Amino acid sequence: MTTRSLFLLPGDGIGTETMAEVRKIIAWMNEAQGAGFVTDEGLVGGSAYDAHGVAISEGDMKKALAADAVLFGAVGGPKWDNVPYDVRPEAGLLRLRKDLALFANLRPAICYPALADASSLKPELVQGLDILIVRELTGGVYFGEPKQITDLGNGQKRAVDTQVYDTFEIERIAAVAFELARTRRNAVCSMEKRNVMKSGVLWNEVVTATHKDRYADVQLSHMLADAGGMQLVRQPKQFDVIVTDNLFGDMLSDIAAMLTGSLGMLPSASLGAPDPVTGKRKAMYEPVHGSAPDIAGEGIANPIAMIASFAMCLRYSFNMVAEADRLEQAIANVLEKGIRTGDIMAPGCRKVGTTEMGDTILAEFKALSA
Repeated sequence: MTTRSLFLLPGDGIGTETMAEVRKIIAWMNEAQGAGFVTDEGLVGGSAYDAHGVAISEGDMKKALAADAVLFGAVGGPKWDNVPYDVRPEAGLLRLRKDLALFANLRPAICYPALADASSLKPELVQGLDILIVRELTGGVYFGEPKQITDLGNGQKRAVDTQVYDTFEIERIAAVAFELARTRRNAVCSMEKRNVMKSGVLWNEVVTATHKDRYADVQLSHMLADAGGMQLVRQPKQFDVIVTDNLFGDMLSDIAAMLTGSLGMLPSASLGAPDPVTGKRKAMYEPVHGSAPDIAGEGIANPIAMIASFAMCLRYSFNMVAEADRLEQAIANVLEKGIRTGDIMAPGCRKVGTTEMGDTILAEFKALSA
C-alpha cells in the first residue's frame, strides 16, 4: 500500500481547533479508502516557544523536511507580543518556508455561490469569482539583507528593509503561474511597481522574457500593483492568475480573500521546486486566516479554510484529484444547505460551531465518495 506522510503543525489559537476537523477526514480516508496517510504532529509558533524557547524546534524542522507535506494551522497571539523578535511565533512560519524552499504560494479566491451575498461587494461583482494569486514566497523585502534598525543618536533611528530579487527567483515563480494558467483560463497578470522600484523593472523584464521563451500560448498582461489592488475591488472577475512578489502578494491576496465574504474561508498552498529525480515537491498547506485569539477555545471558528487547505494538499502533493474535487464539492454543498459558522452567518441559515461544521462536511464528503 502506498504511504503518504503528513506532518501536522496546528500551532496556536484556532489552529488547534480547525486541525482537529482535518484529522477526522484523514482518519476516515484511511479507514474507508485505504488512503495510507501516516501522520505525525509537532509544535510551532507560540506553543513551540512555550515548550522549547523557539518558534519551531530542530526536531520538528527535521520532521517537516522529511514529510511528503506539512499541514499548518496558525500562529501568534497577544500572549507572545513581547518575546524576542527572532523567536516570535511568526518566525516559525518563516523558517518553514525558507528551509523547505517553498517559493510559490498559491492563494485561491473563490466565491462559493451560496456566499455571494456575504461579500462586501455587490453580488454581481463576485458571483462566480475564481482567481488564483501566485505569490513569490522566499525572496523580496521579507528576507532581503540588510534588515536592521540603527540608532543614529539624538533620539533618531533608521529602519532598513531590503527588497532584492535575482533573475532565477522571478523565472521560477513566473513558470508556476503560467503552468497553472494553462489548467485554468490561460491568462496571467503580472503585478509589480516598475514605475518606482528597480526590482519591479527586473520583475517585468524577466516575466516578459519567460513568457516569450516558453509560454507564448498563455495570455500575459502587466499591471502596477497599486492599480491591481484597485481593480481587484472594482472588477475582480477580469483576472484569472495573478503573479506577484512577496510583499505585494501578501497584500493583494488579503484583498482578494475578503472579496469572497470571509477571510476564514480560504486555503493556501506553498510549494517548492520538483525534485529532479522523484518529481515530488516540498509543500505546506495552511488557511489564510490567523490564530484569531479573540475566539480561540470557544468552538466557533470556521474550519472550512483548513479543510480546503487539505483539499489542496490532496491535489498538489498526492495527485488525488478526484478526492480533492469531492472534498471541495462537499464544502460547497454544505454551504448551499444553509449551514454556517458565525463569521459567514446570514438570515435564514443555521448557525453551527467548529465541530458540527467539520462533521457535516465529512458526512457530505462520505456521501459523495460512496
